[in-house]
Amino acid sequence: MEFCLLSSFPQSIVAFLKDPKGPPLWEEDPGAKDVVHIDSEKDFRRLLKKEEKPLLMMFYAPWCSMCKRIMPHFQKAATQLRGHVVLAGMNIYPSEFENIKEEYNVRGYPTICYFEKGRFLFQYENYGSSAEDIVEWLKNPQPPQPQVPETPWADEGGSVYHLTDEDFDQFLKEHSSVLVMFHAPWCGHCKKMKPEFESAAEVLHGEADSSGVLAAVDATVNKALAERFHISEFPTLKYFKNGEKYAVPVLRTKKNFIEWIRNPEAPPPPEPTWEEQQTSVLHLTGDNFRETLKKKKHTLVMFYAPWCPHCKKVIPYFTSTADVFKDDRKICCAAVDCIKEKNQDLCQQEAIKGYPTFHYYHYGKFVEKYDSDRTELGFTNFIRTLREGDHERLGKKKEEL
Repeated sequence: MEFCLLSSFPQSIVAFLKDPKGPPLWEEDPGAKDVVHIDSEKDFRRLLKKEEKPLLMMFYAPWCSMCKRIMPHFQKAATQLRGHVVLAGMNIYPSEFENIKEEYNVRGYPTICYFEKGRFLFQYENYGSSAEDIVEWLKNPQPPQPQVPETPWADEGGSVYHLTDEDFDQFLKEHSSVLVMFHAPWCGHCKKMKPEFESAAEVLHGEADSSGVLAAVDATVNKALAERFHISEFPTLKYFKNGEKYAVPVLRTKKNFIEWIRNPEAPPPPEPTWEEQQTSVLHLTGDNFRETLKKKKHTLVMFYAPWCPHCKKVIPYFTSTADVFKDDRKICCAAVDCIKEKNQDLCQQEAIKGYPTFHYYHYGKFVEKYDSDRTELGFTNFIRTLREGDHERLGKKKEEL
């Protein structure tokens, strides 16, 4: 019988086998042939040590919409500067790259760092760049300059509500019908739309029985919201009814905004959340987490955020795994929604820094972090190994008797 190692396959095939529904690899894009693609910390350190030419390194996540927006421009600049400057990319979303994230202060995606002779100098922060902008900047790289900014829209006054990463969810709880404009201060189309949006807000918010409200989010400042809602171009409109997000047609004028918010196109009923669905996964909270786990010999817990793209991809696999072991009283597949306020202390105590994160517990005691394949096969193999170990130990005890 012949065996083939995964390492002998192209990276695209390996990635597909691990996650058939995952995004295509950047390194497999023919247009990105002049970008140096790094896939390990060892290769990254080697590149810094050996590369004599200036280096512009993009740290990214495959699902990040702002990354996807700049990637074509980044790779075009790499082709234009081939032989003079190295442009490289590295997916550092996996937990194995926590050291790099900490070292280079990666707090969002993309984070683009400039190096000379292996030494980090500063970040490149113009994420709205074209290829020409990147090439021009690399002719004379300079650290980000404190700009004399225009007065932020939020500070201008007016009728539009301005939301942030911190207060967005609470605002949606307090307002049942909200049209949100995600914008960037430098965006010309946003500046053109702004007075129309403000005028519409003045009319709508002045009504005694308002049918809805208009709000704005600066996506360049509130990056968590930009990533959460996959904002890749500006302006982008999103409509929220009772906290659920719905598609919005092209709206650009005061009249459009007023007419639409007064009579939004009937949104389809939202799909039930994972927790609302009838599955074999046990959904836990901070109140019952410890006591529940103490009663189970083996528990694999998925800590997640409902909006997280990677979580959404894994949920079907994890749910199927729970179904496989639903009749085994020793096994439990559980989930914790870390976005819920009542679970946030628990997720902090369990050191959850990214989503999804999987922890294995034995009678309520944390044993290890699960870092293997996030597929049904990966989960079931892990749990079966635990049960096989139980049976082996039980067999030895019987022999001793």
